[in-house]
Amino acid sequence: MPDEEPASRAPTPEPPSSGAPSSGVPPAVRAQLLATEHWSLLASRSTTQGEVLTRISIFLTLVSAGLVSLALAGQATDFEAGFPGFALTVLGIILVVGILTQVRVTNVSMEDLAYVLAMNRLRAAYVDLDPGVAPYLMTSPFDDRPGSQTTYYFLGARPRSLSQVLGSSMVFIFTVNATLLGLLLAGIALGLGWSLGFVLAVSVLGGLGFLAGSIAVGAGRYYDFWRRYTPLFPSPPH
Repeated sequence: MPDEEPASRAPTPEPPSSGAPSSGVPPAVRAQLLATEHWSLLASRSTTQGEVLTRISIFLTLVSAGLVSLALAGQATDFEAGFPGFALTVLGIILVVGILTQVRVTNVSMEDLAYVLAMNRLRAAYVDLDPGVAPYLMTSPFDDRPGSQTTYYFLGARPRSLSQVLGSSMVFIFTVNATLLGLLLAGIALGLGWSLGFVLAVSVLGGLGFLAGSIAVGAGRYYDFWRRYTPLFPSPPH
């Protein structure tokens, strides 16, 4: 989701200690346990990303096949007879699959944020074990919003630019579904015998409304999470 505040760019401050009493475990054993958890999170994050990319590929294949089938059916029926009903049915099925894919993509974006925050906490533990490693971390050891922004994009003055948000898989799926909804609304309006200008207006406004609503829902989930979340290792003041 769009970010408003730049993240802290100073890598050297040591994150505050959690205050937990020492368990007497040697630092080498603690580091090994933390590394094991880190690899587990990386594997889970990779698996989740692979699964959602597969879902997106299946959806786009369905969209392509659906549009090709509409073209073939239109040529066979001269876009008359039962073509309107066939077209609305195909577009409706594709849109349902698209909305289900959109829900999954949105959920995965929040799951990915959870993985990033969890790994930021582990980096805080690494720095707690050895403060000397802090200058070598390009990703953040802070598990708050600026820390997550730094981890997502640590190569610029602003952690995430608008181009990254617009180029995300989530916005991509929003746009595809908005286009499908516009086509479906146009088909319904044409079937009702409405004028071409009115059909175009309904199609465009419906698609843009769906796109705006989807972005609002996604942004709402993102900002609501940060309102309810309490970091253990907040970023130091600027």
